[in-house]
Amino acid sequence: MKILIVILLVGALGAGGWYYTQRQRQAAEPQASAKVDTAVIETRDIKFAINAAGDITPAEQVSVRPEVNGKIEVLPVDVGDRVKAGQLLFKLDDRELQTQRQQEEKNVERSRLQLGQAERDYQRARQLFEGKLISQELFEDSRTKYDLAKNELALREKSLDLIIERLRKTEVMAPFDSTILTRPISVGQAVSGSGGFNAGTEVLTIANLNDLIVNAHINQADVTRLHVDQQVEVTVEAVSGLKVIGRVERIAPQSTLKNNIRGFAARILLKDVGQQIRPGMSANISIPVASADNVVAAPLAAVFTETNPATREIERHVWVRKDDAWERRSVKIGVSDYFFAEVTSGLQAGEVVSLEDRSKETSTGGATNGVKVASKPAESRR
Repeated sequence: MKILIVILLVGALGAGGWYYTQRQRQAAEPQASAKVDTAVIETRDIKFAINAAGDITPAEQVSVRPEVNGKIEVLPVDVGDRVKAGQLLFKLDDRELQTQRQQEEKNVERSRLQLGQAERDYQRARQLFEGKLISQELFEDSRTKYDLAKNELALREKSLDLIIERLRKTEVMAPFDSTILTRPISVGQAVSGSGGFNAGTEVLTIANLNDLIVNAHINQADVTRLHVDQQVEVTVEAVSGLKVIGRVERIAPQSTLKNNIRGFAARILLKDVGQQIRPGMSANISIPVASADNVVAAPLAAVFTETNPATREIERHVWVRKDDAWERRSVKIGVSDYFFAEVTSGLQAGEVVSLEDRSKETSTGGATNGVKVASKPAESRR
């Protein structure tokens, strides 16, 4: 009894599997027969553009470092602050330099007094020497003291000017209207000047966020389509739907390798940038190459290419449905994108073309889906 039940169960499973397989096969047959192998010629706009990715950065960004050593005494700005050109960014403690300045001013004043005394002695000695009242040796000594006094005053004045210049460098002003990006230093920290053996301590990073650029890497196959002052469309990944116009400012003269792709660096200046766009965001650049509006267009899959063995020229043709047959017709192609091609001659809107090559059917005189294939191609329309 148990054996009979097992046999019945196995038979039921087998029958169910066969039934399911037949249903799946029947469901798949209409899909296969519904395969689209023709297209209707229509008029459309064709716009071909190449795309590239890049990073948004400020057009002007400066690392602010002091030129002299010192300690931060005043730091009135912080990250995100907007500053005007000439506004104070930070100030170093200048008390030691002020003391040096006062001392050097006294030295200059003393040197001037000494120069005045040496000049009077020299003038008196010259008169006495001309009257032959003193020897030439005494006269030469007075002139030497006078020259030394002049040199001493010049050295003291130069030293005072250097101290004043260092004092001026303790106050660092904004070179242009900008925004504070980073501020790694706080009040009271000692910093080194860029005039020493190292590059100096970075106190601030500032940038002009009104003018932003996109640094892009253009594939070497596409760079010939790009030129300086060309307008491009830029979309920002972080801001959905936002599109801005950019202008190609520079194209590198030499290629570089980035992400294993050989290309050229391009600098694109953005126009009318809003506050939504910030440095560090990723951008996609669309570079228009060619466009045609309201033209007769054929799917690329319907256009077939071959080389004329006699002339070695590239020729293109399509298969056009004519009554109940297919005719081969030569066409001329204009602008094309990734899906459609402009047909400048050989086709009209409304005609039906094949998405499959019918040349084999022509040579064998066969038929496809009940449609006869012309054994002899018709003449191309001009």
